[in-house]
Amino acid sequence: MTTTLDKPLRREIDVEGQAYTVVLDAQGIKITRKAHRKGIELKWSDVINGDAAVAAALNASVANEQG
Repeated sequence: MTTTLDKPLRREIDVEGQAYTVVLDAQGIKITRKAHRKGIELKWSDVINGDAAVAAALNASVANEQG
């Protein structure tokens, strides 16, 4: 039996020595560098429809422009 994701689930991961926070919620997933607000967000519908790569690239390009 599975549990409904009714509140955000936060976990910390280490990628190449850099700490990141991963938040899973009912809308999607968000990955940010620890102690930062801006990050990459993906909606579950984008992941399921195969649009995740396009959404991730767009989010990354917008984040780079905002610096």
